[in-house]
Amino acid sequence: MPLLSLILKELRYHWVNALLATGGLAVAVALLTVVRMTTSAAERETRRVMRDLGFNLRIIPRDTDMDSFWANGFSDKSMSADLVKTLAAQHGVFVAFNHLTPALEQNLKVRNHTARLTGIGPSVIGPGEKKQPMGFIIVKGSVFLGSAAADWLGAKAKFEVVLQGKSFRVERVLAESGTEEDIRIYTSLEDAQILLGLPGRINEIKAIDCLCLTADQDPLSQLRKVLEQALPEARVLQLSAMSNARAQQRQMSERFAGFAVPATLLGGALWVVVLTTLNVRERRSEIGLWRALGRGSGALAALFLGKMMTLGVIGAVLGYALGTGVGLHYGPQIFQVTAKSITPDVQFLAWMALLTPIFAGLAAFFPAMLAVAQDPADSLRTD
Repeated sequence: MPLLSLILKELRYHWVNALLATGGLAVAVALLTVVRMTTSAAERETRRVMRDLGFNLRIIPRDTDMDSFWANGFSDKSMSADLVKTLAAQHGVFVAFNHLTPALEQNLKVRNHTARLTGIGPSVIGPGEKKQPMGFIIVKGSVFLGSAAADWLGAKAKFEVVLQGKSFRVERVLAESGTEEDIRIYTSLEDAQILLGLPGRINEIKAIDCLCLTADQDPLSQLRKVLEQALPEARVLQLSAMSNARAQQRQMSERFAGFAVPATLLGGALWVVVLTTLNVRERRSEIGLWRALGRGSGALAALFLGKMMTLGVIGAVLGYALGTGVGLHYGPQIFQVTAKSITPDVQFLAWMALLTPIFAGLAAFFPAMLAVAQDPADSLRTD
C-alpha cells in the first residue's frame, strides 16, 4: 500500500493523537507568529518612542569655553554649517551617530526678558533609512514658542510676532514643561542665522546615539573616538540619563525576543516528543505484529515520521492563521504608535510550512527509531 495512503489511514484511525499533535504544533506556530509580529512592533515602537524623547548627543566646537557653556547652555563659539555634511560623509559615522541636525542657539532679548533663540536645520540621516524628522519641522518665516516666551510676546498659535524687526507666524505654542524649553523660541536655522547675524554658522550639531550601550558599557569613549577621526574640530557631549534609559529599553526588547523564540520551540518539541513516545508505547504490540508480518523498520519509521510531518504542515497553516488573527486583533491595541505596521507576513507562512514539518519530524525521530528497533518477539510477548 502506498505510504501516503497508509499515513491517511493512520491519521483517521488514531485521530485523537493526531488532533493533539496538530494542536500542539499549531499553538507553537501561533506563538511564534505572535512573537514575530509583536517583537517587530515592539522594536519599532521602542525606536520611535526613544527617538521622540529627543536628541541625546550634543556636538559643539572643540574650543568652546566650557564654563560659559555650562552656565548658559550653549556654546560661545560657532562653526561652519557645512560641517554637518562633512561629518555625515565620513565612513562609519552612522554606526555611532544618526539624525545629525545643525542648530544655532543664543539668548535674545524679548520685551525685557531673555529668551533662548534656537534655529534648527534639516536633519541628515543614515543611508537607507526613511525620512523621520526629530520633533517638529520649522519652515522659514515661522516660529514655535515656549509657554513663557509666548506670554512675554502675548502671542497664540497663528498670531504674528516681531523679532528684531522681522515678522514671524506662530505655528504652535508648546505646553508648559517646567524647564528651559518654556523660554525657547524655535525658528528655522536660516532665520536664526539672520537674526543673530551669523550667516552660514552653527554652534551645535544635535544627534542621537546609535550604539545603544548602557553607562557601564562606556559608550561615550567610543563616540568620542569616532568623532575625533571624523570631525577633530568638535567634541561630543552625551545626555547620559536619557542615553542610558534608551539603551536599557532597547536591550530589554532584544532579550525578550531572544528568550521567547527558543522557549516556544522547546515547548513545541517536548510536546511532539511526548505524544510520539506515548503513541509508540501504546502500539508496541501492533508494531511488533507489523514487523512479524514482514514490514521493515524503514517502512515503519517512514510511517511515523511521515505522519508527524503531515501534521506539521497542517499545524503550520492553522497556527499561522491563529497567530495572525491574535496579532492583528491585540497588536494595535498594545503598540498604538506603530499599529499600522502590524500586518500579516506571508513569507513567514511559507517558512513555517517548510520548517514545521521538518521540526516535527526531528522531534519524533528518536521515539520512532526506538520503537522500530525493538525485537518483534519482545513486542508481541508483552501483549
